[in-house]
Amino acid sequence: MQELGIIMNGVTGRMGTNQHLIRSILALRDEGGVELPSGERVMPEPVLVGRNERKLQALSEEHDVERWVADPDLETVLDGDEEIYFDSQITPRRPEALLKAIDAGKHVYCEKPLADNLDTALEVVRAAEQSGVKYGIVQDKLWLPGIMQLDRLIQQGFFGEILSVRIEFGYWVFTGHVQDAQRPSWNYRAEDGGGIVDDMFSHWSYVLENLFGRVESVRCHETTHIPERIDENGDAYEATADDAAYAIMELENDIVAQLNSSWAVRVNRDDLLEITVDGTEGSAVAGLRDCKTQHHSNTPKPEWNPDTPKDHDFTEDWESVPENQVFENAFKVQWEKFIRHVVADEPFPWDFEAGARGVQLTEASYQSSDENRRVVLDDLEI
Repeated sequence: MQELGIIMNGVTGRMGTNQHLIRSILALRDEGGVELPSGERVMPEPVLVGRNERKLQALSEEHDVERWVADPDLETVLDGDEEIYFDSQITPRRPEALLKAIDAGKHVYCEKPLADNLDTALEVVRAAEQSGVKYGIVQDKLWLPGIMQLDRLIQQGFFGEILSVRIEFGYWVFTGHVQDAQRPSWNYRAEDGGGIVDDMFSHWSYVLENLFGRVESVRCHETTHIPERIDENGDAYEATADDAAYAIMELENDIVAQLNSSWAVRVNRDDLLEITVDGTEGSAVAGLRDCKTQHHSNTPKPEWNPDTPKDHDFTEDWESVPENQVFENAFKVQWEKFIRHVVADEPFPWDFEAGARGVQLTEASYQSSDENRRVVLDDLEI
């Protein structure tokens, strides 16, 4: 059994604790490690790092993690023998930490966005490429069951020529005035890296790119619907970050994508995320875990007549895609792939350049909203 030390920075946050530590690294540890192509197994050994000593100690004791270090500057922990540095801090802190880890010779894996601006993201990309370390970025939604089923339909040619994509994402995030908010307050402060464009458009970048083609242009309108919220201490604060964004994107192969993302919308659909794909031969609607289809041969022929009651249930015309496989936690699946990339040199295409394209889309979307125009995304110069 080979041990693999992993520095996990920012792990006291909601995403770092639940998805990366508990449901990925500790789950892999409980399963006896990651199996390599040779049959040998690698055991991940996390070192918890952050800024809050009390939270780190509590997390370590609760989950039987041997080592933790309160070291916000990373000076001590990067001198250790751990091979991988992982970062799930808030976005403004991430680039400096990644650059330090790269300079220390660590393989680096991180949450998205890669940075809060494109110039800094490209600086991190160049540093990683020139260093010779291995690097990757989290693109968890590619392993959600609904999206994997959608991808399978694409690979099988179910849609014929794909014409359009519609993404509906969001839910009502309580402001804290009556009920506690279910998201942290920094999400709604631009100065702390908040905003739904910053949070979600990096996701949409890699989802669209991996399934349909790269984004070539964007027209976006972002806004702050809720101007005041209540923070974790019960204090009112000004929401300076956008909580909703509405965009039209042009993709490769003349595919048009429409995206609505909002933390100020109430859900009247099957899931918090729905991706609708329409093609010449069929259509599909994918959620987080399920996917349903309608083939050309089973498509009804409605006629517009608002003067008579509706007598057709259109939802019954759709068929569920069978799962046909066991779906693992999306974050855990990608962690396994990155560990095999580091130890066994298996391919890992979800790299920092893909992360930089997510930042590029975010910047272009803000620019489009500010200037009220369509913005073209040029090829990145690495």
